This record gives sequence, C-alpha cells and structure tokens, in this order.
Amino acid sequence: MKFMLAMNAPYGGGAYQIFNWAPKRIQDHIAFMRDLNAKLSAAGELVGAEGLAPPGEARVVKGNEQGKPEVSDGPFAETKEFLVGYWIVDVESKERAYEIAAAASMAPGPEGAPMHLEIEVRQIMQAPTD
Repeated sequence: MKFMLAMNAPYGGGAYQIFNWAPKRIQDHIAFMRDLNAKLSAAGELVGAEGLAPPGEARVVKGNEQGKPEVSDGPFAETKEFLVGYWIVDVESKERAYEIAAAASMAPGPEGAPMHLEIEVRQIMQAPTD
C-alpha cells in the first residue's frame, strides 16, 4: 500500500520559520530528516521524500482556453498552514504509515525540542485493472 505523508507547518507567525532558526538547529532538523529517510530506505519503505520551498515562492497554475499556463501567486493569505515536505512510502498497512508519520512529526524545531507537526496521511489511489 502506498501512502503520501504530507508535513504541514503553521503559516505566518507559527513555529516553522526555518530560515529564522539558528544554523545548528537547521542542521539538527535536516539530520533528523536524513536519518528518518535512511531508516525508511533501509526497510524498503521509502519511495521518495522532498522538502519544499516556502509559500512565497509557490504559484497556482491552470490552463487557459488555449491550454497555455496561467500563473498566479499562491497560496493565498488566508491559508492557515502550508506544505513543507512530503514522503511517499510503500508499506504493509495504514498503521505502519501512521507510525512513520508520528516519527516524522517529532522533527526537532527552533529550540531543539520535537515540533509535533501534523502529518496528513493519504493513501495513493491506484487505477482499476480492467
């Protein structure tokens, strides 16, 4: 079973303003993520994982009448949270996906303590086999 685990952080004045953290805290945070990813990879569960650029660099795109991209700023100011990274895992059960999400939630924050960020867990759908 494949799942996407999406790590969300508070928008604006929330705890996840990683570019304002002390360099040591950023290094600790990244080391935690690399260690988690290495463990998942060794277990054969990691399909992919990436951190994402901050929301100020995000854009919303849709195709116009000619199929050309229409690009606008996004996400919008009313957003309470934003996606900071994700994992794609291939695991035996949803319970295992939940365990991985809980581990990811424990990433250290600006003071070194676990952040307890919410991780959205969604099963990846598969196309029907005719």
